[in-house]
Amino acid sequence: SYDSNYEEVAGKVRLDVNASDAIQLWVMAGYGTDDNLLDNAGNAVDASGRGFYKQWSGNWAVWGGGTYKFNEKTSLNAQLSYDEGKNFGAAVNVAYDIVPGLTVTAEVDYMHVGEDTVSNWTGATKENSLGGLIRFQRSF
Repeated sequence: SYDSNYEEVAGKVRLDVNASDAIQLWVMAGYGTDDNLLDNAGNAVDASGRGFYKQWSGNWAVWGGGTYKFNEKTSLNAQLSYDEGKNFGAAVNVAYDIVPGLTVTAEVDYMHVGEDTVSNWTGATKENSLGGLIRFQRSF
């Protein structure tokens, strides 16, 4: 993708694998240029190294995760992420289909802020943050 405001490019590639009927895995890598994103004096908006298409810190980032289906109604999902700014994230959730079209998901998230505190757009300023959520999703 090309960000015409900052004249920078970014892209991602992803690989999905069905390891078995119960296990699905994926891995993704991203790369983006950031020379103009770091030049805050010349930008209308202070980008601090992140752009519209490259929202990770530094030039590269990797993500990976998977799903394990315990049965037709219950699945465990996990995801890990890491970027050049030494930022690390992890998310784990359990999704349960109460009835067809109604899913409840309980999730725990962890974030470690590495060297990149300038372009941290999350608002989490501590070195280590823990969070969670419960989601009720109705599909029609």
